[in-house]
Amino acid sequence: MSTTDTPSQGGKFPSLTEPEPAYHGLRFHETFGDLAFTVAGHALGLRDLGATMAPLNAFLTITGIETLALRMARHVENAEKVAAFLAAHPAVSWVNYAGLESSPYHALARKYLPKGAGSVFTFGVRGGYESGIRIVESCELFSHLANIGDTRSLILHPASTTHRQLTEAQQTAAGAGPDVVRLSVGVESVADIIADLDQALAHAVKA
Repeated sequence: MSTTDTPSQGGKFPSLTEPEPAYHGLRFHETFGDLAFTVAGHALGLRDLGATMAPLNAFLTITGIETLALRMARHVENAEKVAAFLAAHPAVSWVNYAGLESSPYHALARKYLPKGAGSVFTFGVRGGYESGIRIVESCELFSHLANIGDTRSLILHPASTTHRQLTEAQQTAAGAGPDVVRLSVGVESVADIIADLDQALAHAVKA
């Protein structure tokens, strides 16, 4: 019996032998052979379920919780100022942040989040997909990372990264359309954060 035939005996391993929609019809066994299970475990299982924390990581997380209240106050303070800056910027078409009075969710945020509406929000950059990529590439203080809640300021263009396997219609339905940029505002000097976004927006719209 050949290696090629083994994983498909009786259709027992369709996740390895049948086309995977999330990867444009890729067949893991056909493409990776004996490494199919290992690659599928990373590409599917790790992506969907995440990894288990190591003991040291768990310790650091617990330690970080002790200063969470102090850090969140700074996160929220910075985010409110950054959102207000973006809302007034000519290169920005919209800002989705409940801390802004213009948000349809502002009253709810005041009621349920009296200490602030958090530090993660999205905005739309004029110029769509290409401008979204350029603003991320032009940032110097912001880190280009998909996670949120870091003490550092993070930026992401979902349509070209985390949601790029979806169609444009699916991206839009998920709130990750071509013009969407997501920020996780950190605890750095807010003047530095705004300056970085300002120069990145200038690069994004003039190109």
